Amino acid sequence: MDFGTWPPVFVVDVEGNGGQPPELVEVAAIPVVGGSPVPSSVRSTLLRPPSPITPFARRVHGIRNQDVEQAPTWEQVGPQIHASLEGVWICAHNAHVDYGVLLRHMPDWKPAGVLDTLRLARATYPKAGRYSLDALVEMTGIDVAAIPGQRHRAAYDAHATALLLIALAGHYGTWDALLAAAVPPGMPGAPLPPAPESEEQTLW
Repeated sequence: MDFGTWPPVFVVDVEGNGGQPPELVEVAAIPVVGGSPVPSSVRSTLLRPPSPITPFARRVHGIRNQDVEQAPTWEQVGPQIHASLEGVWICAHNAHVDYGVLLRHMPDWKPAGVLDTLRLARATYPKAGRYSLDALVEMTGIDVAAIPGQRHRAAYDAHATALLLIALAGHYGTWDALLAAAVPPGMPGAPLPPAPESEEQTLW
């Protein structure tokens, strides 16, 4: 895989308040450049949701209501996030969740495409059995010791997912081959199905 051929890719992760539909309490995005995540360029922010964080959500990510009391609202930072992610490829683990939450907050958002490391891992390791981010990090031998923060926080999970994307991408020779395995059907950037061959037309 020639990572120099990749268009701009941001690996994203979101954490919600546990509501249905979920409201954002944290968003992070880390760019992948030349086959490596760029930690110095990670963008991460806590958000104060309109509704309180539920006890279930707090147990997952550890973010408490008092942690976001002084955080900006989506209305304050949403335009910046929209501008950063507009027209670029995004990647997430189980991407329909992160993409769906972001799209609900940005209805007119148009990313170039969506890569899903869960779908990619299933195509790369069809007999793996477990496809959680933790299981795949362990199986592929990715070193996450240097990632700052903690699991289930947006910046950490985005960074770990970026490392997983790079490890999985090494099994594919081209960007187009990667797309065929990593973009869920119906998502932005999904390869178009080949046009059916038309029968040769003759005049007799």
